[in-house]
Amino acid sequence: MTETSTAGAAGSGQTRRDAPRRGNPVGRFFSAIALFIRQILDELRKVVRPTRHELVTYTMVVIFFVSTVMMYVWGLDQLMVKLIALLFGK
Repeated sequence: MTETSTAGAAGSGQTRRDAPRRGNPVGRFFSAIALFIRQILDELRKVVRPTRHELVTYTMVVIFFVSTVMMYVWGLDQLMVKLIALLFGK
């Protein structure tokens, strides 16, 4: 006994990519470019730009953090130089 149903056809795993493409290939190319540019502009409208105060604050935090890491690495470098000089002589 077999059962016929159209419910299985919707979940058959066929995606939009599997569907045949229609229309002029050149027209599809330019419409794809137009769609891409529209999507870029839509995303750019969503961007929240920082205020001047936030930008200055973030910049100062980054400069402080980078300076701290630089001093730490410089200190480790100086320590290694002293240890190597102590072990192997000048």
